[in-house]
Amino acid sequence: MSYTVSLSEVTGATPGHQGKDSLTITGGKPLYGEVTVRGAKNSVSKIMVASLLTGAPCIIHNVPEIDDVKIVSKMIEALGGVVKNDGEGNLWIQTKEINMILPEALHSIAGKSRIPILFAGPMLARLKEALVPELGGCNIGMRPVDYHLKALEQLGVGIEQIPAGYHLAAQKLVGGNIKLDYPSVGATEQVLLSAVLAEGKTEVSNAAIEPEIMDLIAVLQKMGAIISVDTDRVITIVGVKELHGFTHTTITDRIEVASWACAAFATNGKIFVRNARQFDIMTFLNKYRQIGGQFEIVDDGIWFWRGTELHAIPLETDVHPGFMTDWQQPFSILLTMVPGASIVHETVYEDRFGYVDALNKMGANIQLYKECLGGHTCRFGEKTYVHSAVITGPTSLKGADITIPNLRAGFSYVIAALAATGTSTLRNISLIRRGYEDFEDKLAALGAQIG
Repeated sequence: MSYTVSLSEVTGATPGHQGKDSLTITGGKPLYGEVTVRGAKNSVSKIMVASLLTGAPCIIHNVPEIDDVKIVSKMIEALGGVVKNDGEGNLWIQTKEINMILPEALHSIAGKSRIPILFAGPMLARLKEALVPELGGCNIGMRPVDYHLKALEQLGVGIEQIPAGYHLAAQKLVGGNIKLDYPSVGATEQVLLSAVLAEGKTEVSNAAIEPEIMDLIAVLQKMGAIISVDTDRVITIVGVKELHGFTHTTITDRIEVASWACAAFATNGKIFVRNARQFDIMTFLNKYRQIGGQFEIVDDGIWFWRGTELHAIPLETDVHPGFMTDWQQPFSILLTMVPGASIVHETVYEDRFGYVDALNKMGANIQLYKECLGGHTCRFGEKTYVHSAVITGPTSLKGADITIPNLRAGFSYVIAALAATGTSTLRNISLIRRGYEDFEDKLAALGAQIG
């Protein structure tokens, strides 16, 4: 059996920014200028995990300096890999040999990250077993581990629950037909990372097809995998005996692009987002235009600003190619500024409106409902989750003292504070650093009054 790393042997367990964990913002000032957005948080971290499928060197370009990259780097190093970051957006990773690591040790590094469960496939392929902790992540709903475990069982994995996590074992991974109950991004990634080195063919239906999934598939194909994607959400993976290294440039972070677009609208400024890709955010752009936002697409990015005629709209989140759930929170800030009643129906996560109380205290008029206020198929319609909102505007926001509960709500509060009159103090901003590279420096460069 491979050597198992213990908690006491993991050093530097909690990476992250060592500076202050609060930010003051004096709002009411339009933002003007340019920001550069690099690789997608939800793509880079999964591609880093894919490097564990081979002992050959792997090179990733367009990597942002965010805490999630630091966390995954430390997890790979704890498993025995080598990670080199040149500070210029380039990662070099190689794992000639990997070791088992106890769930407690992995959790001490990963914290609330949901990445560790995705280590299962590479570990099983190379060591025939894996130890993984319970899932963490932002508190936006249950986000159960069941989808992952059920998929792994269908690939021939034996699963035993142990203190702090799970012990997984399989003498060999075997392909099979997997139908996901919901097109979960995490479960789809789990199947991809596990089935590429499995024996035989795996067909996963009702799969997620987000741009980040396509980016991961592109990497796996570069490594030697055989993967096809059909138009009906069916992904077919033909297992191969081994994979090799890769060089890959990750896609731009579409969540951060939308966040800066919302900041431009909210402050009545104008921001150029370098590297923004139209294709990845077409649904967002449609809604942005419908409420009165304006944009101009050029070769190397997109300009965003607020128009003169503003409109309330109905909005429903959905899996790709629908309106992304991670766009919902910053976009809702904009809906407080348009005249009339806008309806927001959240169909992806059942507890995504935890940020609303703080906005109402800032002066927003948002009412929450348990009913489905929309026509999309919704998993929460027969349950008691608060998953719909009516946002009535326009209302004027005023500064407040806010503790950030999670990553996406965090940047939404930044946008609200930028638009508000007076000064806001945001606490727990380290959560924002998980997914937004140098966001404080970017704000300052755009003219925000921060401290």
